Amino acid sequence: MPQDFMNTSGGPISKLCREYRVAPEELLVIHDELDLDPGDVRVKVGGGHAGHNGLKSIINKLGSRDFSRIRVGIGMPPGRMPVVDWVLKEYRNVEMEDVRRAAIDAADAAEMCLEHGVVFARDRVNGAGKPGSR
Repeated sequence: MPQDFMNTSGGPISKLCREYRVAPEELLVIHDELDLDPGDVRVKVGGGHAGHNGLKSIINKLGSRDFSRIRVGIGMPPGRMPVVDWVLKEYRNVEMEDVRRAAIDAADAAEMCLEHGVVFARDRVNGAGKPGSR
C-alpha cells in the first residue's frame, strides 16, 4: 500500500494501476473538497482537478480524468487563512465528531460504489437534483 502525501499520490496510484491492470475508469479516489461544506460527501464520475493538487498529480500521472471520486467536504478556510494551513490543520475535539461522521459516510459511499456501481452511488448519495449530482 503506498504511503505518500496526497499532493504526490499520482505516482504511486499510477504504478499500482499498471501493476494490477486497473483502468482509470475502475479507480475510486477519496479526497477532501474545499467547495463542499464540512462533512458533506458527494460522489463524482470523472472531471477536472478544481485546483486540488492531489487530483492534479493523479490526472498527470494517469494521463486521464476518467476516474471516480468521493469528495469529502472540508469547507473554505476562514478569513485570509492560507488553504495549505486549512487542509493540514489539526481538528479540535468538537470537530472530531463531524470528521468521524464524514469518514463513515465516505466509507459507505465507497462500499456502495463497489457493490452497485458509481452511477448508482452518485445518484443515491448526492440525491437526484442536488447540485453536483451529475
